[in-house]
Amino acid sequence: MRGMGNMQNMMKQMQKMQKKMAEAQEKLGEERIEGTAGGGAVSVVISGHKEVLEVKIDEAVVDPEDIETLQDLIVIATNDALTKVDELTSRTMGQFTKGLNIPGLF
Repeated sequence: MRGMGNMQNMMKQMQKMQKKMAEAQEKLGEERIEGTAGGGAVSVVISGHKEVLEVKIDEAVVDPEDIETLQDLIVIATNDALTKVDELTSRTMGQFTKGLNIPGLF
């Protein structure tokens, strides 16, 4: 019978942890993270859930003769923002895994 009490206690702890994880993930979604390129000429703002929210382009970098550079700047700014989100997610959600690498969890 002793083992059942431990099991129930463990289940309660897991439920609390799941609730905290869900709250942390929700809070991440409310975050706005900005990535930039070209010294700030292009910026991309994404949510903590990796949704693009905003793209800003300084008109000085808009050259109809050189669309490729502008496209590259947008890609660089987007990837910068995504890298920052991944770092934020690792810091925020890593507290639940305590260094365990569980593929696909986050």
